[in-house]
Amino acid sequence: MKEIALLIAANLASQAPDRRSDAHLFDVQLDILRKGLAPNGFELTPVRWVESGVDWARYAAVMVNCAWDYQDRHDDFLATLDRIAALGVPVFNDPATVRWNIRKTYLREIEGKGVPVIPTLWPEAPIADDLTHAMDVFGSDDVIIKRQVGGGARGQTRYTRANLPAPGSILDRPGMIQPFVPAIATEGEYSFLFIDGDFSHALVKRPKSGDYRIQEAYGGRSEAIDPTPTDRAAAQLVLDVLEAPPLYARVDMVRAADGKLLLMELEVLEPYLFPKDGPQIGAMLGAALKRRLG
Repeated sequence: MKEIALLIAANLASQAPDRRSDAHLFDVQLDILRKGLAPNGFELTPVRWVESGVDWARYAAVMVNCAWDYQDRHDDFLATLDRIAALGVPVFNDPATVRWNIRKTYLREIEGKGVPVIPTLWPEAPIADDLTHAMDVFGSDDVIIKRQVGGGARGQTRYTRANLPAPGSILDRPGMIQPFVPAIATEGEYSFLFIDGDFSHALVKRPKSGDYRIQEAYGGRSEAIDPTPTDRAAAQLVLDVLEAPPLYARVDMVRAADGKLLLMELEVLEPYLFPKDGPQIGAMLGAALKRRLG
């Protein structure tokens, strides 16, 4: 069996004293991925990416997609991936792809290739005036500010003209401001999962009543769906504009007022794969790894 290292957040480790509340999602994913990789000759071993002294050269490859705590140390995280790759160990997704995807300014590039994206402004040092400017630009009195590097709705805030913050700084790092898309609170956010460019499964994630955040940590829930051909084609277009398909990808989208799906995020860094909604994704990943590693 070839051993594959799965990079994980420190607080996902089974023995972590501060194990995160959603670690059960990781446990499910790890089980399904292990079952899918084993018939292809691979053994999956979780390794904390912050751990020192790891002999990375012992592994046949390294997978990145459970490093859920990279946000506040992303430079260290990228340096770790570079060190592993410099040893000749294949990294999936590769460091160049991760570096491109880690800052959400990649959305500008994808939009430039014809993919419909939620309109976005990109203040490097966001202040309160940026919110009113964004409202004027978008023609919306309801906006969301997010971190350019981040995930899980951390540091995310919704503002309206009725609840604007006091003048001055509103975020301690580069941000992105988008109009609030009402469908996320009613219809939900769609996720489409792909392995090596091939579609695996799709789901819709809905927030709890009175919220708009769809993550389980905020009371959100997900449901497997059979997407319409039009919606699936919209997700496929996002992958089609890339130079090469990543090993794994999740395309997150929300419906605009005209009925078309808009890209919220292309997640090729550390997406949760929602394997309970598509357990075949483990076998797909195992087969894809076998093709790539030989």
